[in-house]
Amino acid sequence: MRKMLAAVSRVLSGASQKPASRVLVASRNFANDATFEIKKCDLHRLEEGPPVTTVLTREDGLKYYRMMQTVRRMELKADQLYKQKIIRGFCHLCDGQFLLPLQEACCVGLEAGINPTDHLITAYRAHGFTFTRGLSVREILAELTGRKGGCAKGKGGSMHMYAKNFYGGNGIVGAQVPLGAGIALACKYNGKDEVCLTLYGDGAANQGQIFEAYNMAALWKLPCIFICENNRYGMGTSVERAAASTDYYKRGDFIPGLRVDGMDILCVREATRFAAAYCRSGKGPILMELQTYRYHGHSMSDPGVSYRTREEIQEVRSKSDPIMLLKDRMVNSNLASVEELKEIDVEVRKEIEDAAQFATADPEPPLEELGYHIYSSDPPFEVRGANQWIKFKSVS
Repeated sequence: MRKMLAAVSRVLSGASQKPASRVLVASRNFANDATFEIKKCDLHRLEEGPPVTTVLTREDGLKYYRMMQTVRRMELKADQLYKQKIIRGFCHLCDGQFLLPLQEACCVGLEAGINPTDHLITAYRAHGFTFTRGLSVREILAELTGRKGGCAKGKGGSMHMYAKNFYGGNGIVGAQVPLGAGIALACKYNGKDEVCLTLYGDGAANQGQIFEAYNMAALWKLPCIFICENNRYGMGTSVERAAASTDYYKRGDFIPGLRVDGMDILCVREATRFAAAYCRSGKGPILMELQTYRYHGHSMSDPGVSYRTREEIQEVRSKSDPIMLLKDRMVNSNLASVEELKEIDVEVRKEIEDAAQFATADPEPPLEELGYHIYSSDPPFEVRGANQWIKFKSVS
């Protein structure tokens, strides 16, 4: 009898220690979905555009919130590791707190609008897209610190990360755009109902190779969505000083285009769904301009305040934060509670800290593996080093 009472006491004690917030969340009746108005897209050579209302389910809202918070916290941690000199070399972050446009809404919204079998290629600010394409924070941070557990075995670093149907991470400004057209050509050639999202920034938008890719994609009606992330500054130069026309969604001329609020994940999602359906229908390429912003500099070496005012930055920060926009919508529509979202924040912070511990403790790849993975499925062969007497073995 005493043993039974003790067991009951332990069960009741464990239940009483359950956080009050979790009990409150579990007992509350949330809405399953809610309908929201979103900003109308500006159109070029299109009679109709994406819808101006959209439905957000509670499940999707919580998923988007967690993904955006994970991207932001991951990049904050990368910023910290860079300043501690644990991450070396180039480091272009993609969170709204620091170095890129408020890209949490861009990378999560784009992924929400396509299928896992679709393709994506971007420039050198790729951490967020690497995560949304399916890799873990642990693999991304370990790649940044140059460790064996990184997604490119510690050899790619910040600018060269890859995943299933994700082609980087490319260090040459604008060079990924013709490659994206080539991926779209492969989709059409192989008869697959797939599209390729090809991203570039406003700083790359004036390059000739981009217009060549437009032309080929239009001639061959390739299923390619060209996406210009316009954060208003190409490095330290404002778009008005760099481009005679800042209507980037019209730059394809004969290619239809739409200008999208890149701060709003629901706008990005609906525009991406619209663009993907357009390409899948066989009409050829389409161009999207995501209007967004970056709080801080172009890279870790750029303070970001020598070519614009602090007041401008603060105004955008206070009015257009994509995570706060989603949070307010969900709470005000009874899709989630503040306490539930705070719990997600805590879980995300713990995930990031655990990943950072791994990224700093995992060993670096040994020197003899320097020549590994040049080809994907070739027999081993020798690679010449810095001089003819140094040889490395290459293993696929």
